[in-house]
Amino acid sequence: GVINVINGFGETAGAALTEHMDVDKIAFTGSTEIGKLIQIACAKSNLKRCTLELGGKSPLVVFDDFEDIDEAVKICHDCIFENAGQCCCAASRTFVQAGIYDKFVAKATEMAKNRKVGNPWEDVDQGPQVDKESFDKVLSMIESGKQEGAKLECGGERQAKKGYFIQPTVFSDVKDDMKIAKEEIFGPVQSIFKFQTMEELIERVNNTDYGLAAG
Repeated sequence: GVINVINGFGETAGAALTEHMDVDKIAFTGSTEIGKLIQIACAKSNLKRCTLELGGKSPLVVFDDFEDIDEAVKICHDCIFENAGQCCCAASRTFVQAGIYDKFVAKATEMAKNRKVGNPWEDVDQGPQVDKESFDKVLSMIESGKQEGAKLECGGERQAKKGYFIQPTVFSDVKDDMKIAKEEIFGPVQSIFKFQTMEELIERVNNTDYGLAAG
């Protein structure tokens, strides 16, 4: 077979593909807002098949009977900070049972503080956000977390005066009705929620408009 790679922007190259009558299938990974536009374009043209992988607020749950809390902290850290948080299925809601909550938060904060941010072509753990629009959105989401009363454990600011680098950020005492709990951040921000019982947990993790992943 032959693969053709067409470079271009969404509003030009992307629009041409979704609206073209000879294109039979579109697959898109990105925001919910753009996904809606693509689905409309696919329907209006030739009813082409359409596969969408859009945003998420995926929960990752840690129970207090887990034997190795350091391993749990590392798994949760990797699942949100990978690729500077720019992952559709990032575990952006970390639920930790009350019995180990404070200890978990302390260890997660320390791990985030030790994360090295910088030029991705050098020996670092985290590079920049993809562009200024994404950079500004992440910082605005962080600010909303501060304003709504989540406890900022570390980070919360840009990393350097130049470039789109953001400090690895950890919030604790996050409530389900906060903006950072409901909307996709798509950046290096770990929100840690406390839960007591399995019954409470099931209701809370499913209280979301998204349904991309869970762990």
